Amino acid sequence: MKAEFSRIIIAVIISLLASSCRPAVQNSDPSQRIKGHPDKALRTNNAFGHWEREAAYNERAARGNAELIFVGDSITQRWNGQGKQIWQKFYSSRNALNLGIDGDRTQNVLWRLENGNIDGISPKAAVVLIGTNNASDGDSAEDIAAGIIAVCNKIRQKLPQTQILLMGIFPRGEMGCEIRDRNAKAGRIASKIADGKMIHYMDIGEQFLEPDGSISKEIMYDSLHLTPKGYQVWAEAIEPKLAEIMGQEK
Repeated sequence: MKAEFSRIIIAVIISLLASSCRPAVQNSDPSQRIKGHPDKALRTNNAFGHWEREAAYNERAARGNAELIFVGDSITQRWNGQGKQIWQKFYSSRNALNLGIDGDRTQNVLWRLENGNIDGISPKAAVVLIGTNNASDGDSAEDIAAGIIAVCNKIRQKLPQTQILLMGIFPRGEMGCEIRDRNAKAGRIASKIADGKMIHYMDIGEQFLEPDGSISKEIMYDSLHLTPKGYQVWAEAIEPKLAEIMGQEK
């Protein structure tokens, strides 16, 4: 009986550890997980209304008047959810545009950048956070970094006057989760694209961690997605640099 109980406990622990190492959104449609390569544009499928969201972003961009954009996956998209109040406080007066889509990898973001998401705008700044879903797909740190760099280069190509604030991929999972280490390595490699003029790199991962390296549920409710407090940490961490880029220093 004791042995059986121990096996059950171990299975539960393994399941919990694995859950935080899964993609930033679960998708039952296998076409969402078409492998592709991180630095080659690939459209996502229409699960969860992704294409409708793409179209809405294109329509918003076509209207112009966006001074700031956020580019990324579900962590960025959820500025409209868990981070909504923080967004209103920090970005509503800046005509900010949220270009995050659940489950996106670097290749999906590349496709969107090539197909209307940033047409018709010339923002002062672009905050880029992408890559954690590539890690979930098993991409190497080097390939993830190549995808991140490709995203930055595409933004530079299409928006030459826009400065990029590239975020290090946020930590995720429990201590010892291999994906966390791979994401950190990808960020270090990708950071080499930063020139301090048009591309700036910030790794704020430590600010999400407890002293022992764990992630509090008050910061990431599932060891991946941010709580309102987590979005507050993100906004406060980048605000000085963002204000500098946008010429809004106090």
